[in-house]
Amino acid sequence: MLDLLIVGGGPCGLAAAISAKSAGLSVAVVEAEVIVSTISHYPTYVRFFSTSEKLSLGGVPFVTSAEKPSRRDALAYYRAIVKHFDLDIRQYERVESIVASDDGFAIHTTKGVVHAKAVVVATGYFGSPNYLRVPGENLPHVTHVYREGHEAFDQDVVVVGGGNSAAEAALDLWRSGARVTLVHFGPTFDKRIKPWVLPDFQNRVKEGSIAVRWDSRVASIESESVVLSNGERLPAMFVYVMTGFAPQVDLLRRVGVPIDEKSGIPQHDPATLETSVPGIFIAGVVVAGFDANKIFIENGRYHGDRIVSRLLGRSAPGEPKLSAELDT
Repeated sequence: MLDLLIVGGGPCGLAAAISAKSAGLSVAVVEAEVIVSTISHYPTYVRFFSTSEKLSLGGVPFVTSAEKPSRRDALAYYRAIVKHFDLDIRQYERVESIVASDDGFAIHTTKGVVHAKAVVVATGYFGSPNYLRVPGENLPHVTHVYREGHEAFDQDVVVVGGGNSAAEAALDLWRSGARVTLVHFGPTFDKRIKPWVLPDFQNRVKEGSIAVRWDSRVASIESESVVLSNGERLPAMFVYVMTGFAPQVDLLRRVGVPIDEKSGIPQHDPATLETSVPGIFIAGVVVAGFDANKIFIENGRYHGDRIVSRLLGRSAPGEPKLSAELDT
């Protein structure tokens, strides 16, 4: 019987495990893929918004030569964190259900059953994209994850979306030699676009290097084209649907935690992060529901301290002071 079982091995899940272990609790992390799998799926060129000290865990310095760490820097750091704290990480093991028992919970996974007094669900967003729900979205040349643009060299491509991911993908594809058209249902980019990305994109549009279709929606996707709702057909050998992800709350819903339909936020105590089901906690971006820009590594890494305080009957620590940056 573990004191705590954490579902999800992202930075916030790892931080919660460190908090629990440092407090003398027995804890394990069950991760469906590899640790920090969301970061591993980032585009290869990504650098974080936050500086390295705001991404560090457990008081272990995150040292990089550049001010903003890269994807590879982060992967190396979090691997080192797992080794440093000797965390019990069970990778490539998916949690299928959480069942309440007399003395805690039985967590059924693809590899067996784990018993724990309390459970933290820190499953993040990645793996549950916001689908367009149009014909052809499941075709093999359509993806909701962007890695790099080399595959699209000298090809016609369409990028769908109006956020950072869409803008950066469009720019990287253009620099890789693709012919790019961006489609977004709004009149311009989302408000939280990175300040150094926006002028770069605007200049590429102004010079005719990247085409845009504002106030446009995708009606369907065909084998070599994207059809817009106004009937226009855009040639597309590859389609990148960069519309973001929704929180993964199926486990919580199945265990009886109500999910607000409008916000996507699981019912919980904001001070302790305990849900309406006693002994079930949430951590990381799941706390924010559909608004992914409220929780990121910079503040989500402190969720474990609040959860452990609740388990030990202590007062929850206050909210950390954040930088002026919007996202990691």
